[in-house]
Amino acid sequence: MTDFRKLSDTVLASPQITPADIDAAKAQGVTLIVNNRPDGESPGQPAGADIESAAAAAGIDYLAIPVTSAGFSQPQVKAMSEALGGAEGKVLAYCRSGTRSTLLWSLARASMGADPDAVTAAAADAGYDVSPVRPAMDMFAGQARS
Repeated sequence: MTDFRKLSDTVLASPQITPADIDAAKAQGVTLIVNNRPDGESPGQPAGADIESAAAAAGIDYLAIPVTSAGFSQPQVKAMSEALGGAEGKVLAYCRSGTRSTLLWSLARASMGADPDAVTAAAADAGYDVSPVRPAMDMFAGQARS
């Protein structure tokens, strides 16, 4: 069962997906899947390689940008920004609940110059709270404007 949540016209966030969800992603126009969950985080979690293989079979690109409990780093934000900027269709980002994917998306969007208030509102509309990273969003947005 898919729980793809719209963050923007081109980005969806989701709790953990399985290979069976790839067809639904393709049907929604997804051309890139971003895995923000490290392998082995919890028992029974599908391996990233299995998602990657199913995505490749469906003609969907796959990228792993794992985020652990250590939090977010500049290289992760940059990798997500580059993924969003280079995608030629919709992006589906997933993790255990979709929260880390949404937080990383919000940081990436702010680093790309997006208005933090608009990003915060879009995340809230999808059911996610980005307040834990809001100060960093403001910092990234300020750097993008200067």
